[in-house]
Amino acid sequence: MLKEQRNSDMEEEHKRRIRYKGTYPKNYKEKYKELQPEKYAATVERVIGKGSTPAGTHIPIMVKEILEFLQVKPGQRGLDATLGYGGHTLELMKMLQGQGHMYAMDIDPIESAKTRKRLAKLGFDENIFTVCLMNFANIDTLAAKAGLFDFVLADLGVSSMQIDNPDRGFSYKNDGPLDLRMNPEKGFSAAERLQSIAWEELAGMLDGNADEPFADRIAKTIVNDIRRGQIIDTTSKLHHEIEKALQIVPEADRKESVKKSSARTFQALRIDVNHEYEALYDFLAKLPASVSSGGRIAILTFHSGEDRLVKKAFKEFYNRGVYQAIAQEVVRPSAAECIHNHRAHSTKMRWAVRA
Repeated sequence: MLKEQRNSDMEEEHKRRIRYKGTYPKNYKEKYKELQPEKYAATVERVIGKGSTPAGTHIPIMVKEILEFLQVKPGQRGLDATLGYGGHTLELMKMLQGQGHMYAMDIDPIESAKTRKRLAKLGFDENIFTVCLMNFANIDTLAAKAGLFDFVLADLGVSSMQIDNPDRGFSYKNDGPLDLRMNPEKGFSAAERLQSIAWEELAGMLDGNADEPFADRIAKTIVNDIRRGQIIDTTSKLHHEIEKALQIVPEADRKESVKKSSARTFQALRIDVNHEYEALYDFLAKLPASVSSGGRIAILTFHSGEDRLVKKAFKEFYNRGVYQAIAQEVVRPSAAECIHNHRAHSTKMRWAVRA
């Protein structure tokens, strides 16, 4: 009887496994081992060793540099303004040694719930850790309730969990709905945004949010096709529009140009539908009043538009005596980190110390 039960259990488990072609799975949902890191730790370690990020996870960037600058001490009150997978948050809470409190903000209800549960299993419950489902633009609201923060971290990059999951529509590499919202329960998707946009506005968005050199041509191609009745509601369809727009590029260079323009187009749309620049502007303006005297701030940026806003805000507050010190040059990840984590290449860290 027991033998039959065991065989039945094994057969049931076998049926649940996702079949895929080739030696290694390629599609997101086929990577069941990577998506269960607690069960298949060896597989996850092997993927990381190759310089890749396992599906459904995120490798925190510049942890060493962040910890060295923030100088977290037990008993302090800290904030991770962009929780994501919680990699940075975990390391910061370790520094608190069970004393003080760590707050985190995130507008993604899907991933923040997973992160809260994951960190609770590691022993970081509500006694030391609070997750707030809110935009970091509202840091002043949180500070009014929690008190001034002794250290603040903001990682402005999109989490790998969002990029890799085709259901979220953040990348053209896998076909999925053209959504791009951090919180899919609010606002308009990228597909809805494109449906009624004028080409001049789209061209301005591509140029202003991503410095896209083919902004006009891509915008005209997309808008003209939509006016002819075409619906661009998937990541593959948008990628095809960019391929169509860039037919003028010499064939030898076309593949690389399409790849880069696709990445920039998705970036520009993501910034737009999530109102990222407006939120960052508000966050930077409210940040000094939310930090205690001598408090330390570290911000990671991933493209020039973000970095310009951070640099300008830090400099303005420094000149007014609000910050006693700011980074004169950006801090970059080490060459070794870039080899082991390809997504670290474009990272820049700027810091400030409250007067």
